Amino acid sequence: MADESRSEIIKAYPVGKGLDAFRASFKPDCEDRSDALDQLDTQRLALDLFWTLGELPAAYQLPSQIGHDTLHNDILQLLRLVLSDDFDNRRIKPFINIVLADKSDEVIWDEVYRAVTTECTSPPQSIKSSFQQTQWFRNTNSFANTSEYRKHVDSVLKRELGSMYIRVPNFHERFFGGVADLEEVSKSVFKRCMEGDNPLFREGWNGWPKDANENDVLSFIVKLKDQLVNLAEDHKSTPKRQRKILANPNKPIEGSVAERKMGIGFVNDITVGKDFRWHWSQILVPGELKSNPSADTASKAWLDLGTYAREVLGAQDTRRFVLGFTLCGSLMRVWEFDRLGAIASEQFDINQDGLQFVSTILGFLWMNEEELGFDPTIISAEDRRYIEIERSGQTERLIIDGVMMRAHCVAGRGTTCWRAHREGDPRTPLVIKDSWQYPERDEEGKLLCEATGKGVVNVARYYHHETVCVRGKDDDIRSNVRRGLDITKATNYRRGISMLPSSTSAVGAPPEGRSNSTIKRKQSSNFTDASLPARKRICSTSPTKAGSNALPNRVHRRIIVRDYGKPIYAASSRAALLEAVEGCIEGHQSLYTEAGMLHRDISINNLLMNEDDDNPSWPSFVIDLDLAIKEQQERATRAQGMAGTRAFMAIGVLLEKEKHSFMHDLESFFWVLFWICIHCKGPNKRRVDPLFEKWNYVDTQELAILKVGTVYSERMFNEIATEHFTEYHKPLVPWLNRLRSVVFPGGSRWENEDRELYSQMKEIICQARMDLKELADK
Repeated sequence: MADESRSEIIKAYPVGKGLDAFRASFKPDCEDRSDALDQLDTQRLALDLFWTLGELPAAYQLPSQIGHDTLHNDILQLLRLVLSDDFDNRRIKPFINIVLADKSDEVIWDEVYRAVTTECTSPPQSIKSSFQQTQWFRNTNSFANTSEYRKHVDSVLKRELGSMYIRVPNFHERFFGGVADLEEVSKSVFKRCMEGDNPLFREGWNGWPKDANENDVLSFIVKLKDQLVNLAEDHKSTPKRQRKILANPNKPIEGSVAERKMGIGFVNDITVGKDFRWHWSQILVPGELKSNPSADTASKAWLDLGTYAREVLGAQDTRRFVLGFTLCGSLMRVWEFDRLGAIASEQFDINQDGLQFVSTILGFLWMNEEELGFDPTIISAEDRRYIEIERSGQTERLIIDGVMMRAHCVAGRGTTCWRAHREGDPRTPLVIKDSWQYPERDEEGKLLCEATGKGVVNVARYYHHETVCVRGKDDDIRSNVRRGLDITKATNYRRGISMLPSSTSAVGAPPEGRSNSTIKRKQSSNFTDASLPARKRICSTSPTKAGSNALPNRVHRRIIVRDYGKPIYAASSRAALLEAVEGCIEGHQSLYTEAGMLHRDISINNLLMNEDDDNPSWPSFVIDLDLAIKEQQERATRAQGMAGTRAFMAIGVLLEKEKHSFMHDLESFFWVLFWICIHCKGPNKRRVDPLFEKWNYVDTQELAILKVGTVYSERMFNEIATEHFTEYHKPLVPWLNRLRSVVFPGGSRWENEDRELYSQMKEIICQARMDLKELADK
């Protein structure tokens, strides 16, 4: 190897015994290695070899040959090719022979580099596909057991927010026009700002820092805010709300998974101590300051503000949307974040348009809660919260007992669940679920009502559903939240872009060179012959027919169910966990066979259990039919595509090769158990495993490869499980391996649908549960 630095790395990180297990997998009586290769599945060998090489310490240190940071990432590209149809298995034989011959580390790594150069720089095969059921919306709520480092979150949040539309006409009028007397008072206040010998405003604001240094700008705005409030006090109509500007750029805001700081924002004016830490649940209007006017771009100020909006929406369970602002130098822009993404006003210079600045500051100070984005249908009174519904011709009041979960994202369904009960009947638990759905999607409430009516077991039972109404209208994004603003008039709107995946758009600027053509791909029953393009886009689309010019929309829907529980990972014991999984599989089977519905989102948060003897809910049950479809639904809309939560999605779904089947959901049950065994140290004790954290961030094809590498061989699976399962769950390693053997027969994808898989999985889980009880009794 000519590169001396490579040689030094290879010497520092020797292969050692890292390939011994691979070499030992050959039959000892096979004298001719070429003959041995003819007797084995060379594709499986290639997977095993490249997977093993990619996990060696040297692979993480050696430089990439093709610009992927490290050789480890190059080897992932080789794995993609091994899984593709056009990979020539015969080309791997010489390489395998070199490894079996126990050549030097230098020779082995030279061959790896040669393989990368030869295989990964060839033009990718052109692949066609169809929409059918391959669309998927990826957002930041899909993370599971992650540290949420900024570098990881930002890349996903960019895709989630999509095209952030700017200079939307009439933005200020629609969002600030309803604030009582704001226009009149703002004009009066600004007029007084220009009066006197030393006016606050004369060809710009008096005291504005020339270099727009962050600390100086903060001091200026805090002082000016107090002056504007004092000038407005003479007007009788001035609201009495007490708010202030939060200006603590160096103090993290509490409530984030990872540490987050925010330079400026509006909060209620409460008395706090010196060491008080603000929480995201208290932020009314987030803001972002940049000293450089050129930072008013997608990758800088806009994305930073988007991270704050995500935290606010995640921490405030009744927030429908969030208003915010960016101030780059003296250039200001007002933003609105909702479940479709983000839109913004025109950019204006506060030193040239002083009246607009005054109106904006006073508007944020005076807006009522509904104008700030809070849900008025959730009523607070006498230290309690409630909603009212019309059911069976009567009004019922449901008392909210607490928040069960809140989606941590901006764009998406934004699901929130509350535990509740009927007024006067606290012993009967109910769950209220709000979410923002595409209007073309089958309503979850109707599906749930049908399933309950057909006697489906171990699925949350229907109580009520409705479309939420706000200000006398069905609550949706385009008409209600955005007040009918037309994003097609935004300066960065491009026809067709909004119908394309927001997850692939560059934030703030429409992507170039995109085609509206659909893709067709053959269906295969084995993941080892998947055709994979070199670059694969994930599509997240509005649920309209392909080629339609209709703009995306989401509708605020509310359903209420009669079953309440806790996530299965909070089980009091391993045996209880397994019993709950077994019951949930029974529920999925009942949903599929009795109601003909595919769930399509089996995940750790959608499988619940009930260990409370006083709770009349199912002992274990499946929730969330948001992504469910009828099995006979052959023509899928764009809202009904690649579905699921990343870490738990089936390999065939990740590879976008197959229509969603009940077999994919059963595979997801396997991944749920696998994930719990890695991330749960005991009842309700969770951790982050760095190796599996990246499952939240890598693209779908790489995630499919990682999953293939986990399950394709018993040896590899046992090594991974033994090393990464928590001590608490290590007794489940042999049982998870048995599950692996039936979910992935021979380490491969199933070839034909087989309903017997239900009983096979339940039997193994039942045996595991009995085994754990026997161990406990000894």
